[in-house]
Amino acid sequence: MTMTSPIASPLTENDRWLLSFYRSSEIDGAVFFGKVAETVRSGRLGADVAQHFADEAKHAAIWTRCLLDLDVEPLRIRRSYQSQYFDAVGAPANLMEILAITQVFEKRVIGQYRRQLHHAATHPRVRAALDEIMDDERWHLQYVRRALGAMRERHGAERVATTLGRYARADEEVYARTLAEYGDRMAFLEDDLPTGSRNRS
Repeated sequence: MTMTSPIASPLTENDRWLLSFYRSSEIDGAVFFGKVAETVRSGRLGADVAQHFADEAKHAAIWTRCLLDLDVEPLRIRRSYQSQYFDAVGAPANLMEILAITQVFEKRVIGQYRRQLHHAATHPRVRAALDEIMDDERWHLQYVRRALGAMRERHGAERVATTLGRYARADEEVYARTLAEYGDRMAFLEDDLPTGSRNRS
């Protein structure tokens, strides 16, 4: 059950930035999974990857409509969350690594979206967009976990686990850096903010 606020506050500049950040990340995700879909063309995984590509593009459209419904234009965001992953660990070298980094990333996205969804100050229009997107995000995590499980025979369970651990450590690094740089734009993450970044004007 989601929380609702009796009076919707106007969208703040921080809200506009955050929704634009989400939009930019979804666009980057669509471009990335479009390339993956070109190489994984057969079987159930091929269909799942193609659906993931379509979902990312759909989510970018959802955030764009959300911003426009709230009477603001999307901001241009120069660096998405995904691009910072690749800066930290480099581009994945094979399909197993693509799925591993996707699992770690999707877990982070779901956690953040869930916290924003249940935050009392979240605008109802933003909450509606989060609700619409969350079902897809949970499915992404399900199919990726299933595919990684099937790859343990080929790559070895230890190698898959090691790869997931490497990307999880990269995720923690990127998340900490993102909070330090932009955390004051996300009130629903107040408890996670480094002390020096709280309540900055």
